[in-house]
Amino acid sequence: MDESVPQAAEIWERIKSYLRAEIGDDAFETWISGLKIETAEGGTVRLSARTKFVRDWIQRHYMDRIHELWAREDKSILAVEIVADLSAIKIRVPMAAKDHVGTADSPVVADRALQASLDPRFTFDSFVVGKSNELAYAAARRVAETGEVPFNPLFLHGGVGLGKTHLMHAIAHEVKRRRAGVKVVYMSAEKFMFQFISALRYKDTVAFKRQFRSVDLLMIDDVQFIANKNSTQEEFFHTFNALVDNRRQVVVSSDRSPTDLKGIEERIISRLGWGLVADIHPTDFELRFGILQSKCEQYPDVSFPEEVLELLARRITSNVRELEGGLNRIAAYATFMGRAVSRDMAQDVLQDVLRANDRKVTISEIQRQVVDYYNLRLSELLSARRSQNIARPRQVAMYLAKQLTSRSLPEIGRKFGGRDHTTVMHAVRKVEDLRRMDSVLDEDVKRIRRILEA
Repeated sequence: MDESVPQAAEIWERIKSYLRAEIGDDAFETWISGLKIETAEGGTVRLSARTKFVRDWIQRHYMDRIHELWAREDKSILAVEIVADLSAIKIRVPMAAKDHVGTADSPVVADRALQASLDPRFTFDSFVVGKSNELAYAAARRVAETGEVPFNPLFLHGGVGLGKTHLMHAIAHEVKRRRAGVKVVYMSAEKFMFQFISALRYKDTVAFKRQFRSVDLLMIDDVQFIANKNSTQEEFFHTFNALVDNRRQVVVSSDRSPTDLKGIEERIISRLGWGLVADIHPTDFELRFGILQSKCEQYPDVSFPEEVLELLARRITSNVRELEGGLNRIAAYATFMGRAVSRDMAQDVLQDVLRANDRKVTISEIQRQVVDYYNLRLSELLSARRSQNIARPRQVAMYLAKQLTSRSLPEIGRKFGGRDHTTVMHAVRKVEDLRRMDSVLDEDVKRIRRILEA
């Protein structure tokens, strides 16, 4: 081994932690975790992937970012290459009738390989529940805790990093804990496609069908990735039908609802809507803050001031994954540099993330959303009328303008028919007080805010 490889290996471990935070656990386990350092010399690092398929996928999707991160860690590195490890490793996998011997590329894999991507941290206990995800959470628990099939399939959908994968991992963990011997398979749609392509390549589709159609619980994450993949969709369709017909549970996730999936056959879309479709909405401030508080428990040696958690919860609104990634970066910096966590330090460490998440919400957008929500006309919102059905929405709009924009109180007042800044101040305080006492108004504010932040 080259003498510089151990040093490069240390850097590679740091880079992998960055990538895991950026792309998520499932994609990381599928594509990045198996990469190994072959050589590190002459300003070039060479990584090896287990197959040509994986090498090509990483080359197209991740190499630019890997090179960027490596250059940041070690400026002497001028290039990062990736090659395929062509040495096939023999593995023995128990089959129904006999042992099947294949290569590392073989589509038939042992249960432990199918379960390799399950994250032990993703349990129901570690999932923070709020208004935006309570239906999905309740449905996931029902699937995991009952011995019957309550609805088939369970279809979870929502934006990136909102908790779909977490819930799927939690289902798998709970089912395996409660019912020993139950065969559970969780994988991304990309991995399902990869396994099927390998089965076609090795003319081993019979073993592939046996493997997937004999499970008790099949969970496919990010099903949108098989869009326009006709052969994979055909196999998914028949696998889905075989399992449902035999009262086996199927759980599927996507970034959109079944009816909004593009490039997916109509017959598949129809079947995905058979059971329960549960939406996970964008998080609100309270839920993001709660998630950060829960995540802090993983760093007992790092103290996070409340103002730092508030900064992250207010500024990083895109998804939970990026929110947790921000906390991880702060914790790593505090640990490695021996510095206490402060608001200024957090802003410095996360300046790129915070800049990318800066809200561009305008007062005009807030006014439009409020009048649409309360079924008013903009002229009424800006008028001098003080009837309750107009005054309350006006106060809500002023409150949101103060929360979501950097405009001063006088500037906000001018945007609301030339009102004085004291009127805006009164509106902000009034809405803050009412939110604590009036659950309906509180939910109205949260919903409008979710729309504006989406």
